[in-house]
Amino acid sequence: MKTVRRLIYTDVLTAVAFVTVAFLALFFFIEFIDELEKVGRRGYALGSAVLYCLLQMPGRLYELLPIAVLIGTIYAMARLAQSSEFTILRTSGLGPGSALALLMGLGMGFAVLTYVVGDYLAPWSDKHAEAARAQSRGSASFGQASAWLKDHRVTPEGERSYSIQLTAISADGDLRDVHIYEFDGEGRLVSWMSAPRAKIMPGPVWRLEELRRSHWQPVTGPDVRPGELELVDEVYAIYDWPSSLSPSVVAAAVQPPQTMSTIDLYRYASHLADNEQSPQRYELQFWRKALYPLACLVMVALALPFAYLHGRSGGISLKVFGGIMLGISFVLLNNVFGHIGLLQNWTPWIAAATPSAVYLVLSLLAFNWLVRNR
Repeated sequence: MKTVRRLIYTDVLTAVAFVTVAFLALFFFIEFIDELEKVGRRGYALGSAVLYCLLQMPGRLYELLPIAVLIGTIYAMARLAQSSEFTILRTSGLGPGSALALLMGLGMGFAVLTYVVGDYLAPWSDKHAEAARAQSRGSASFGQASAWLKDHRVTPEGERSYSIQLTAISADGDLRDVHIYEFDGEGRLVSWMSAPRAKIMPGPVWRLEELRRSHWQPVTGPDVRPGELELVDEVYAIYDWPSSLSPSVVAAAVQPPQTMSTIDLYRYASHLADNEQSPQRYELQFWRKALYPLACLVMVALALPFAYLHGRSGGISLKVFGGIMLGISFVLLNNVFGHIGLLQNWTPWIAAATPSAVYLVLSLLAFNWLVRNR
């Protein structure tokens, strides 16, 4: 069995590596051509464009790995079938269950690799890619504009809720153009603050620089009507504002969901739910990210039936083309279910798991039919 495992694993790994490198080279070329249009504008140099494209490759690897596994495994298994090596393995005692178990073990390794790339390498490289491009253009910040956060706190004056607007976050973690609106328990505006820069300190405490704060306070003195208020403006060079918002939650607010890790998606979705905001978009992305590595298991299961097709059923090129079409249809169905699930308010884990479950069932049915009839 060790010899059989070494034979199959070597062929599959070689084919998957070749397909992966080919896809990455193609996407690097497309990304680089797109970036060339921006070279020379606002100090954007050619070297910065190359660096940006290189840092984008881990994210592309994460997206392409299941498809590369499918195409590479189909090629390897079809080649073994065409050369009659797989037929010899079958007559030597390699049953359908053993063949499926061998490929599932390899698929589990690909799943672990996909998880590591998607949760650690890709978010790190995407963050540094955006930071490098922003710095090369003379900008100190990156991320989407006008991100909103909510916070709650019980103060000596009573329960308070806060709406926080962030324009961007810098490469070193500093916040830019922070606006904080404070409301009392009845939803009335109590105060508002604005600062061009802020930094989250341990606690967490937000250290706001050059803060301008406006708040209402009771009017004192003779001939004052009860409950009369006046607006007071204050300026602080440094102002420490206690908050329950951690740096990871704040960073998640200015990042696209597709570039966030599974843990960050879970934390941010929990934060939205705790503050009575809609977390469905991030919950759906969390389940898609959590289940996406398992697509590698589905891909190797889809590829195994090609080993049971006779060589006269079509050449390797035709089978590889069929694998490409299967991979494209899987990506299409996965994206369609994500959008439909968001629009129709489906349960997030069901919308994320359905495409993989459908293709897994189809692959097992095809495998069962080929084993019984071919």
